[in-house]
Amino acid sequence: MARKGKDYFGMDYLVSLILAIIPFTAWLLGVLTRFSEGKLIAGIIRIFGGWIIWVLDLLCMLTQKRICRILNI
Repeated sequence: MARKGKDYFGMDYLVSLILAIIPFTAWLLGVLTRFSEGKLIAGIIRIFGGWIIWVLDLLCMLTQKRICRILNI
């Protein structure tokens, strides 16, 4: 059963996982999520390092059921 998470705007884990698999969607939602959390620097880093962070997001979604949060500033 999918659990309710806070990643990707509070969507179910299964929906977030499917969106995380698609590179452009994961990049866009990752940037928007970090900006909506008020983490300006982390959002800017996601804009420019999106492809590297995309791989980390996939791994974190599969293991921890949340997106990767490298920088909490």
